Amino acid sequence: MKTLNLAVFLFLVLAISSCKSEKKETTGSETKNEEKKSIEAPTEKEEKVKTIEITLSPKSESTVTGSVTFTEVEGGMVTMIASIKGLSEGEHAIHIHQKADCSSADGKSTGGHWNPTMEPHGKWGAKEGYHKGDIGNFNATNDGSASINFSTNDWCIGCDDDRKNIIGKAIIVHQGVDDYKSQPSGAAGSRISCGGIIQ
Repeated sequence: MKTLNLAVFLFLVLAISSCKSEKKETTGSETKNEEKKSIEAPTEKEEKVKTIEITLSPKSESTVTGSVTFTEVEGGMVTMIASIKGLSEGEHAIHIHQKADCSSADGKSTGGHWNPTMEPHGKWGAKEGYHKGDIGNFNATNDGSASINFSTNDWCIGCDDDRKNIIGKAIIVHQGVDDYKSQPSGAAGSRISCGGIIQ
């Protein structure tokens, strides 16, 4: 009888030990699987952003200076944010011109409006046509400062499409107002500030 009790006791001890061992192995396996899942979990796709900053310098004996930042997000939207000072109060025109050459005193070394699609000059988005550089008019406050925020998917920063790539062009601020109809440039007056869009 003692032998039988001893055998039962040993059997129970072995059974309990086996259960604990399996539990530990299962727990360890689950932990490893959870770690693996954690490692393999997909990360959020990082959005690619291109940015270029340019400085505006005075032209035509003005004192107009400023900065312009172009930012392109993945998907093709380009945003231009400009901060300008030294202007006379009221409306002025701003355009993208053909060449990033601000060497002349009057800013005319930049050439005419950037117009890669050979459209007539006009207001941005007009059915009759408009230049890819026809940004338009903005208002300066009584202290001569102005801010511009403009977005479009008709531009790109350094892409292979010559009809959209703004690199190698220039930003020109005009003394006057773009009338959106005079050809080829809207009769916007002298070029009072210039910045080459160069990487």
